[in-house]
Amino acid sequence: MLDIKYIKECPDEVIARLAMKGKDAKEDIQQILDLDAKRRALITETEGLKAEQNRVNKLIPQYKKEGKDVASIFAEMKKLGARSKEIDVELKEVDVQLQGVLLGLPNLPDRDLKPGGKENNEPIRYFGEPHKFDFEPKNHVDLCTDLGLIDYERGTKLSGSGFWIYRGMGARLEWALLNYFIDTHWADGYELILPPHMLEYECGVTAGQFPKFADEVFKIENPVDNRSRYMLPTAEAALASLYRNEILTEADLPKKLFSYTPCFRREAGSYRSDERGMVRGHQFNKVEMFQFTLPEKSDEAFDELVAKAEALVAGLGFHFRTVKLAAEDCSASMARTYDIEINIPSMNGYKEVSSVSNARDYQARRGMMRVRRADGRVEFMHTLNGSGLATSRVLPALVEQNQLADGSVVVPEVLRKYVGCDLIKK
Repeated sequence: MLDIKYIKECPDEVIARLAMKGKDAKEDIQQILDLDAKRRALITETEGLKAEQNRVNKLIPQYKKEGKDVASIFAEMKKLGARSKEIDVELKEVDVQLQGVLLGLPNLPDRDLKPGGKENNEPIRYFGEPHKFDFEPKNHVDLCTDLGLIDYERGTKLSGSGFWIYRGMGARLEWALLNYFIDTHWADGYELILPPHMLEYECGVTAGQFPKFADEVFKIENPVDNRSRYMLPTAEAALASLYRNEILTEADLPKKLFSYTPCFRREAGSYRSDERGMVRGHQFNKVEMFQFTLPEKSDEAFDELVAKAEALVAGLGFHFRTVKLAAEDCSASMARTYDIEINIPSMNGYKEVSSVSNARDYQARRGMMRVRRADGRVEFMHTLNGSGLATSRVLPALVEQNQLADGSVVVPEVLRKYVGCDLIKK
């Protein structure tokens, strides 16, 4: 959520920065300013009424002592009380409207980002060289099917399109990737969190996914207590709320966390013709990195998360690139994002396997997550997240880039201790 003080002080700058994300916020900002003015006017009137009630109330004993009729005073007190109740109702309505508009605004993009969408994304560095074959390579769907790694047909039978089953060496390879990611984060001193996979609505609000993207998740209705929950689309949605409505101390930060979860997404809309197999689906596995940090350490934390994601991909021996996203291609809740994009040969291009993002204080404001400084000052912390990594695109790239002419697949060296072999073959 944006800082209303900043909106009031610099409305034109807020409008301009949101325009970088493709958001025409003129009406929203004006509505916020109008509602805030109305709110302040109502509060001023309430304070005036209370002062008048106190003044009139003090006249009662004086009138009684002087033998005067106090009926007129009680009538005035009743009138003041009625108006005070009316203002309370109006104030609640204004607060709800104001909160609704504020929650609907995306985060401000960092000033150094290019405006616009994907067309303005900027590759900032490349790693390795594209893989070259001296034979006709197979795509990952055929490789995984031929080697018995993935059962697409029975996955669809069990749950419908967009689901698959890992089998045999495929399951071992998937688990090996997760273990490689987890062991790396442990070695870097990050704390492992295993959160619930069903979350309350408020988690989506804090993460910035709700209310705008509430229709993009799988919802679960509970007939017992009439509470609605949703399946987490990413562990970020859980981790971002870990310290909701709490005040940590300066010494508590940074909090460096990571989590393994399956992720559930509706992925509404049609898939592109090249997004077959595991590249896009309703359920996939991901290890997520997350940091809560002091504002002045935010950029340093971002660089750390980007370096960690790059190191994971590099450790698998892949050719990939790191891309600085343009403002409009960043998600609504993020101020900046770098994507780690891996080369999948059959797709003739790159696919994102990690997004590292800085929300600045946007999520912290939505979840009232603050830090008390050593001098007693209380302010909002910053939150950052990054995939470390998602497997549904890593595994396709792995089998495609490491395939041999006979249809077998070389296991990356960092995974061999988990898989138990260096070559997967029929």
